[in-house]
This record gives sequence, structure tokens and C-alpha cells, in this order.
Amino acid sequence: MIPVIKTEKIEKIYDMGKVKVTALKNIDVEIYAGEFVAIMGPSGSGKSTLMHILGCLDSPTSGKYFIDEKEVSSMKKSQLARIRNNKVGFVFQTFNLLPHLNVLKNVELPLIYSGLKRKTRIQKAKDILNDLGLGDRLTHKPSELSGGQRQRVAIARAVVTRPSIILADEPTGNLDSQSGCDVLSIFNELHSAGNTIILVTHDLNIAKMAQRIIYIKDGEVADGNLAI
Repeated sequence: MIPVIKTEKIEKIYDMGKVKVTALKNIDVEIYAGEFVAIMGPSGSGKSTLMHILGCLDSPTSGKYFIDEKEVSSMKKSQLARIRNNKVGFVFQTFNLLPHLNVLKNVELPLIYSGLKRKTRIQKAKDILNDLGLGDRLTHKPSELSGGQRQRVAIARAVVTRPSIILADEPTGNLDSQSGCDVLSIFNELHSAGNTIILVTHDLNIAKMAQRIIYIKDGEVADGNLAI
């Protein structure tokens, strides 16, 4: 099988003026279509940095990164934006919803970049929000929603373009236990539908939902297939 995601000797170095901080070094990972993979590691180990590179939100300092056999690590920002919009959906711990837009418009936003007509965009956004039980919250602002509802809106926005790869960085970190369980069940459903899921978590109980765990320590892969 050919991996849908592959990294070769990825390094990420942050220039902090007189000091250079190495966040990632020699990262070699392969993830296959339809896998559910958890990324774990101590705080500051480089988990989120790796996730941002995998999600095309950041570029490595050196090394190569491939999606569907195409090298994306050297692409321009405009090319990375197209990859993000078409192939990758990203869910953040802090939701990252635009506070001045209502639920429907937040979810519609990625479809605007896709160039769809307004009527089509609105219908697609409504459909995914109805699927996630938010059909009665379309005109609400994020501040009028609970944490669990906001995360479901964030998931709706991430999947409305039907990406095959969904990345989530501590998606239950700001939620209560019940809301966290509800959100995790959505990721299970997305995985069952054939999506590739990559989830960063510090919680082993959440990581056990995945098929395998990639463990990051001190910016390196300590174990790429940690037993669950």
C-alpha cells in the first residue's frame, strides 16, 4: 500500500533571535488511507508542531512531506491553501470560529474558497450542520453556543468540503466529559465512513480509540506503532 501521508527526515527549527529551538527532528511517519492514528507525547514534545505541518498550516525547516505521493513541503502558500481546502480538514482545541459570523456562515466559509455558488454553499453547510444536530443553531453566534456545540460547528467547518484527511489537535481539551464523548463519537463515525483520522491527545483513554499510536518525545518519534 502507498501511504496517503509520508514524511522523510522532517525537521522544524524556530529562530528565536539569538536562540534557535528545534521542535522536530528526523520525523519519519507513514499513515495510510482510512487509518485512525493518535499522536501522543509529553507537553512540549512537538505534537502540535507536527500536526500543523501535516495539516499544511506550517512548513518544515528541512525534510520532505508527501500527501498522495505529491511533495507538499516545498509548495507555495497559495498551493498549500488549496491542499488544505480540498484534502485536509483541521479541528482545533480552541475551535477557531469567527466570533462575528453566525454558525451557518462559519461553516460556509471554506466553500467560498472553493468557488461554489452561494445557493450551493448554503445548502451544503445546512446539510452538514443538520447531520451534526445543529440545524436549530444556524443563526447563532459562537458566543451563544456551549463548548460542545462550538466544537461540532468546528467539525462541520472542517468536513464540509469532504476532505479525505481529518486532523484534530486536542479536540476535547476544552470540553466537559459528556461533550467530549459526543465529539469523539463523531470522529468514530467519520472514520467508519472511510476518512483518515489523525488526532493529537495527551489522554491515553482517547488514544485507545485509534488503531495505533505515534509517540513523540523531545521532538522525535519514540515509537511509531505504540501498542494499544
